[in-house]
Amino acid sequence: MKLKRLDVKQAAEYLGVCTDTIYTMVKQKEIPHFRLRKRIMFSEEALNDWIRQQEADHMEAM
Repeated sequence: MKLKRLDVKQAAEYLGVCTDTIYTMVKQKEIPHFRLRKRIMFSEEALNDWIRQQEADHMEAM
């Protein structure tokens, strides 16, 4: 199984937000990411896990 890596633009498209939102979330350490030299990268698997956790947290808060 090949792991898919996303750059900022791809992550923004994947999540349905603008790139500025991604940069803000990275700066505030709200979203899982890693750096490859100066490039900000995301693992699709880590984003999917993060989305599931966000959904679970939201359901608990209701």
